[in-house]
Amino acid sequence: MACLHDHSCEEHDCSSDWSLYKHIDLPKVSALNEAVPGSVKSVFKAWEQRLNSTGEHLESNEGDPELLVYIPFTSDVKIKSISIIGGADGTSPSKMRAFINRDGIDFSDVQGMQAIQEWDLVENFQGVLEYQTRYSKFQNVASITLHFPDSFGGDTTKIEYIGFKGEATQLKRDVVATIVYELRPNPSDHKTKAEGGGLSHVE
Repeated sequence: MACLHDHSCEEHDCSSDWSLYKHIDLPKVSALNEAVPGSVKSVFKAWEQRLNSTGEHLESNEGDPELLVYIPFTSDVKIKSISIIGGADGTSPSKMRAFINRDGIDFSDVQGMQAIQEWDLVENFQGVLEYQTRYSKFQNVASITLHFPDSFGGDTTKIEYIGFKGEATQLKRDVVATIVYELRPNPSDHKTKAEGGGLSHVE
């Protein structure tokens, strides 16, 4: 279920045009069990910048490699693939589980929940692997929660980059909500004079 970049990315939908980075609601991204609060935001960057390390990364607390990352989007998206670049010396995540549109879940929740998809990961230091989704199940995604249960033997799990490829709807959700509201008829806008001189509602 992984895509190896041994081809022309421009011809295989691997270019930055398909990156969902600009649709991530970064201020609302969060992680459970991160050693440095807020560090999770540093792993989301443009596709072209995925190998550019500034020294910032997401790492779990010492002796506990489990991580849970919540990523909301500014508009509903369709996710085709996920890319993960992990740390060296056994600290890369060894498995990934995905939950769609499940806000506010924690470690106790995910233990008893069926993931929409699971992947066995490999150590991917150069960002050449993408894990393909079951695309039909990754439609209308408002948020995705990624569960990383363990590392490749390291005392912590370290993640340098998380990227998504896919498509986004053209309208943000708040704009869609406004349109839906405006489409609802407002009776006060459809009043007309009745024969008796009063007001009656037009159906």
